[in-house]
This record gives sequence, structure tokens and C-alpha cells, in this order.
Amino acid sequence: MDDELIRAAEQLGRMLKAAGEMLATAESCTGGWVAETLTALPGSSHWFERGFVTYSNVAKHEMLGIGNDVLLRYGAVSEPVARAMAEGALARSHADLALAVTGIAGPGGGSVEKPVGTVCFAWAARGRPTRSSTLRFDGDRVAVRRQSVQWALLGMVDYLRAPT
Repeated sequence: MDDELIRAAEQLGRMLKAAGEMLATAESCTGGWVAETLTALPGSSHWFERGFVTYSNVAKHEMLGIGNDVLLRYGAVSEPVARAMAEGALARSHADLALAVTGIAGPGGGSVEKPVGTVCFAWAARGRPTRSSTLRFDGDRVAVRRQSVQWALLGMVDYLRAPT
């Protein structure tokens, strides 16, 4: 496992453990890599509740409760869908916080509006506003996915640090 990813996961894990909070993940283009990175750490069962891998739109709808209207209107790679994924993970788990990742890792699947490397993120918590962002990463499929995992983890660290 990548040392940089492990350091980000360890930082997040320490914060979650100190706060006594549980995290859920909702992943599409990362295919469970965020959950894998978190659960590679000993003791992660104290702060990691579950992960949803919702690669298809059907999975996003069935597992996270995302309305087909949202998926059709914005597309799977969009901040509204990332936000709905994070909020759906909260609604369908016992976690206190959730993060979501959806994007186009490549090498195909991109468009002029959403080129390969476009990834949308969301971070949510019970009783707090959901935050989202979109980034464009360079590199091949593995590089895009790896950068997405790191951004998702560090984004949750920032979300936890932000005033409520």
C-alpha cells in the first residue's frame, strides 16, 4: 500500500477515533480503494462502519437511494450525485460521517464537458451541511484513481476540521 495514502488514512482514523465517530464510504470510480485503504489499518473497526461500491447507476439507485431523475439530469459524474451518494451512505448506514467519490478514471468514457480525470467528491455528516468539489486529475487510470483516494481522505480530514 502507498505510504502517502496510509498516512492520510492514519490521520483520518486518529481524528475519527478521538471524536468517537464512524465513517461510511460510497465509491464509484475508486471501486472500494478508499475503504481498502482505511481497513488496511489495525483498529479501523473502531471508526470505519461500512463501504458501498456503487459502480453502476442501478447500484447507486438501489444501494444509496439516489433518484433516477438526479442521475439522468446531472449524470453519474456530478456534484449533485456525489452529494446524494454521501447522504445516501449516511441514510443507509449507522455511520456519523460519509464520503463519496464518482468520476471518470479512463482511458475512455470522457467527453468535452467531463474529460477523463474528472472526479466529483462529497463529504457529509449527520447534522452538518454536505460539502462537495470537482477536480480534474492527470495520468492514467491508476493515477486518477489513486489521486482520487488521497483527495477523498484528505477532504474528510478538512471537513472534520471545519467549523460546523
